[in-house]
Amino acid sequence: MFNLRFNREKYSLMNKRNILTISFLCCFLGILAQQQNPNIVWIVCEDISPYLNSYGDTHVRTPNLDALRADGIQYNKAYTAAGVCAPSRSAIITGMHPISIGTQHMRTLNYNTQFIPEGVPGRYSAVLPKEVKAFPEYLRIRGYYTTNNSKEDYQFEEPVSVWDESSPAASHRNRANGQAFFSIYNLARTHESQLMRDQDSLGYNPEKITLPLFYEPSETLKKDMALLYTRIEEMDQHVGQIIEMLKSDGLYESSYIFFFSDHGGVLPWTKREIIERGTHIPLLVKLPFNARRGGTNNDLISSVDFAPTLLSIAGIQPPEHLQGKAFLGAHSSEEKNKYVYAAKDRIDDKYDRSRSISDGHFRYVYNYNPKQPKYQDITYRYGIRSMKEILAKRDAGQINNSFLLDWFLPEKPQEELYYTSKDPDEVYNLANDANFAEKKDELKTALFSWLREVGDLSEQSEVEMIKSWWGNTTSAPKTAEVTVIDKKNRLYLKSETEGASISYRIQQTAILDSIYRPIHSWGFRTVNNRVKTGEPIKVPLPWKVYQGESLLLKKGEVLHLNAHRIGYEPAFSTYKN
Repeated sequence: MFNLRFNREKYSLMNKRNILTISFLCCFLGILAQQQNPNIVWIVCEDISPYLNSYGDTHVRTPNLDALRADGIQYNKAYTAAGVCAPSRSAIITGMHPISIGTQHMRTLNYNTQFIPEGVPGRYSAVLPKEVKAFPEYLRIRGYYTTNNSKEDYQFEEPVSVWDESSPAASHRNRANGQAFFSIYNLARTHESQLMRDQDSLGYNPEKITLPLFYEPSETLKKDMALLYTRIEEMDQHVGQIIEMLKSDGLYESSYIFFFSDHGGVLPWTKREIIERGTHIPLLVKLPFNARRGGTNNDLISSVDFAPTLLSIAGIQPPEHLQGKAFLGAHSSEEKNKYVYAAKDRIDDKYDRSRSISDGHFRYVYNYNPKQPKYQDITYRYGIRSMKEILAKRDAGQINNSFLLDWFLPEKPQEELYYTSKDPDEVYNLANDANFAEKKDELKTALFSWLREVGDLSEQSEVEMIKSWWGNTTSAPKTAEVTVIDKKNRLYLKSETEGASISYRIQQTAILDSIYRPIHSWGFRTVNNRVKTGEPIKVPLPWKVYQGESLLLKKGEVLHLNAHRIGYEPAFSTYKN
């Protein structure tokens, strides 16, 4: 009896130990998998310079971003490759400078024909070099679930291989159980257009606003600055909602969370510029389990670094053609950026061409068209009341601030040099100051060396650039359809178009399957009250990225195929046994 009881107790103890061992192993393997394929979230706002409390602007109330900053790292010297949406977003999604891939003109996929210069197609996708992909495609190949909610604006129609879903309903919550994800949530509330509506909904006292040196004293400008702070506070509330969603899903602690703006701005003479006010952005990064909590980083970061950094975090060696450097993850670069670069070309229907370089303390600008003013007469920004006031004062000869007058002079200097550490408003041009000749020569030499290295497609006109892609035709080239190779009932896929991504779906029908999901978004359609949260929206089911594997098609199934090189027309086809 004693032996029986002893054996039972011994067995029970061993069983408990085994259960604990298995539980520990499962937990360990789960953590290991999470480290190898960590979840990554981007929260991307629009059009703001570092107007945040954590960056020293104590006017604005941003409690949710303050909390994120406390849990993560604040990057103080992050810059975009352009000062306006579409070129900047193309750099972010490809890891390439816009001037090197033909995405430098604002914009190519136009919504309104009045903003298109004569001779340029109303809508065209930039034809990227064959090796260039939108980086989420690499994550999908790795096994990630990728979503974008929902602004794209990349200067090209992206292939179906890029996102599992891109819509106002896209969310990490739609992935398979346990699947690693990369999800972007775009926030529209601080976009320039939001200063053109509800202009009296101020949450800040304009009288307490301090204006930059390049503005004249103006009640209207102070009201617009107060309105911008109001929009930033509202955007911060949207950040809080996303953070709360991640916490309720049990994902906040273990995830990488990035917050940044797509470029700087957004008041007159800020957005669209390639100096501090148009390219300097806030960048906060929370690491898993609050590693390096409360840290500060003063390295120069370019937005072309974002793509290789995301790949590095996911354990993917960044492709050699990427022009940025990973600053986090297993493949982070030991070499830091010595300089960051930016470019400005066509904005809407107005052409110009300028290039800039910064070492974090000085900025040099080279203007290719010195016979043109710095000011570009962009119709879109007339909707901002302070822009209207500035133009009215200009036309009446009532501008007394020499810095603001400089914007409207009939010509601009070919070279500009600013001591940005001491002159953050960049109003004192030191290009002709002998005391800074050595610094100017250093930056100018580095800028033109970089231009030779990456190439500058604006050495030709936009029309000529498109012709070099399209030949003598008036439309984009077409991607070759997918060829299906049958080897003993195993199917293999290929496209004759070099650089094409191949995707497929296996279904029971010849009609592509879709699903209805509830809208949950902070994008334009939501903030402008065109759609409501919770409304159903029809979205296509995801395509699979073909990686060379063999496919087996059962009787009655339909193989849907897509081949797409970026900038080419995609090729859709179907195949049946």
